[in-house]
Amino acid sequence: MNYLLATVPAVLGLLAAAPAQAQHVQWAARLVEASSQKAEGKEAFSPSQVLGAPNALPLGEISNNAWIPRKEGAGEFIEVKFLRSVAAQQVTVVESFNPGSITKIELIDTKGVHHEVYANANPGPLPEPSRSLEVKFPAAEYRTLGVKVYMNTGKVEGINQIDAIGIADVASTMVKQAFAGEKGPEAVKSTQFDSSLVNLGPTVNTRYVDTHPVISPDGRTLYFARQSAPTNVGGARDPQDIYVSRLVSGRNKTWGTAKNMGEPSNTPEDPNGLASVSADGRTALLIGVYEDGLMEPKGFSMSKRGAGGWTKPVKVDIEDYYNKDPMNIDAYLSTSGKALLMAVERNDGLGGQDIFVSFPKDDNLPGVMHDTKSQKKWTKPKSLGPNVNTAGADFAPFLAADEKTLYFASDGRGGYGKSDIFYTKRLDDTWTNWSPPRNLGPVVNSPDFDAYYTISAAGQDAYLVSSRNGTGGSKDIFRISLAPAFQPEVVTLVTGKVLDQATGKPIKAIIHYENLLTGEEIGSTETDPATGEYTIVLPSGVQYGYRAEAKGYLAESANLDVTAKDKYTEQKQDLYLVPFNVGQTVKMNNIFFQQSRYYLTTSSYPELLRLIRIMKDYPTVEIKLSGHTDNQGDPALNLKLSLDRVNEVKKYLSSHGINGGRITTEGFGDTKPLSSNDQEETRMKNRRVEFTITKK
Repeated sequence: MNYLLATVPAVLGLLAAAPAQAQHVQWAARLVEASSQKAEGKEAFSPSQVLGAPNALPLGEISNNAWIPRKEGAGEFIEVKFLRSVAAQQVTVVESFNPGSITKIELIDTKGVHHEVYANANPGPLPEPSRSLEVKFPAAEYRTLGVKVYMNTGKVEGINQIDAIGIADVASTMVKQAFAGEKGPEAVKSTQFDSSLVNLGPTVNTRYVDTHPVISPDGRTLYFARQSAPTNVGGARDPQDIYVSRLVSGRNKTWGTAKNMGEPSNTPEDPNGLASVSADGRTALLIGVYEDGLMEPKGFSMSKRGAGGWTKPVKVDIEDYYNKDPMNIDAYLSTSGKALLMAVERNDGLGGQDIFVSFPKDDNLPGVMHDTKSQKKWTKPKSLGPNVNTAGADFAPFLAADEKTLYFASDGRGGYGKSDIFYTKRLDDTWTNWSPPRNLGPVVNSPDFDAYYTISAAGQDAYLVSSRNGTGGSKDIFRISLAPAFQPEVVTLVTGKVLDQATGKPIKAIIHYENLLTGEEIGSTETDPATGEYTIVLPSGVQYGYRAEAKGYLAESANLDVTAKDKYTEQKQDLYLVPFNVGQTVKMNNIFFQQSRYYLTTSSYPELLRLIRIMKDYPTVEIKLSGHTDNQGDPALNLKLSLDRVNEVKKYLSSHGINGGRITTEGFGDTKPLSSNDQEETRMKNRRVEFTITKK
């Protein structure tokens, strides 16, 4: 084993504040298992206190904000996971009180394999009251998704505490001093931009107030609001309407003449506003509730765009929703549709507008409407907590496509003017643990009003509203190009169509996409009913599976490994649905085996569990599993390997309650290729498992 060990007193401890550094460092986001203190939530001393960046203060003293193993002995451990996998070069464990009991640290890769990077056969007390144990090593071929820390607490008398566990894909120090973020304008000296603010010009901006820009994830459509303009649906007396502009030239970044979005989203006498738009541009989250032809500021609505235009907005049903100041309200629906952010004033807030989050109450189509008459139900709003919210107004939330980077406006944090724009990163799945918010600095923020910051999935250009140098002295919409160090984390935008495998015709379907490493569904969306087109956005660091579902069809899944993606890309991938009939064959594209062996990898389980569910839902169905290989190696060995693999799949199905008599198997080796075996890109398509319906 080749590693470099560094012991840093924990009095010097917090995530480095520079934006470039923050994109390389991850703190534990999910608790997998702990040997003791199995408390739920974030109770004092519970294992979940290790999640997120270091926060146990004072250092060297017992803190509620760190984990205390309850037992004393050699069997203590804690295992955590991170939001994204990385090619790790270091792991850091912050021992906030009574350090020295750690005996071993293991990295856990995306296949669940453990790799030891630190071992200490002689644990014992240390002279310092706390420390950050940093272990550095060369990057390996595997990517790290989790960490397991072992302790012998019996060797260090008294209480032991661990506050945080982090990994990084750089060797530079992960922690700096004070456990506190930099404050005020001095904190933004390292913030870099590629340009100054650029006014979008007369095709978008007017002498009237143009505000609240929303950019579509593909960066080609801009929605915004215009106040008291003669072109509003109700004329100049109409307080605010929604407008839309299309990108004319990507190279010159010029926009076409904005047009009023029209009714029913715009009403003649109300301040209409669009809060966010889905990845495919077909679902809009609107401010207000539309009743009897009017818009009331009582919450939020959703509208869908079809061949005939936008549908009548339908109220978003949120448990225990209220807003003490209904005229001040903002919202944003995450790209995945799994989180609804809102800026409202509530009794459980800190004062003025605060930012809250709600989640879908069921697992079906989060954030997406089935039709214009039905709508999702959302949980009671949950405050993002004091890391984000202040006693002042915190508003205009925008969650980047990476689902981690939050931009928002605040007048409760000081800065350069009336309200400034800040950014922070979500550190775990609690939605209350955020990195210290950073002011975006004097290029973005001014002595006047600055807010409503939005970025496309590419993360290269940001749009915002400012009152400086506006047309006729009004508020205008500006663009600024970001340096790579200041962009959100990398994502991949996937587009395609859902087609009937037999006829090639488009199908109205639901797209589900999931993390193949964990089986967790990340998000879902609907296809265009006329064209079958879909768009999804996949944050990097994960191997994804995605599939279409429609009544009367079986899905052929696709997969995309973006664990090592380091720049924004766009990819086309058509998905096929197979009619649920006898004789139809379905390729199981998300079944994976170890190289040249028949052992299933954990990434195969989500696909296998779906097949199990189908066979349990249809107890008379029988199938034949067919195994295929490429032509590399001995044909006889390939034939055996293909049969061994489908028999392993049958074994897995049987172990989950499926009668083996309903399943037959056959191996074909390399005799039935789908594509050329001349190069790996096409050869990989020949390595597959299929099932054919033999009885229904």
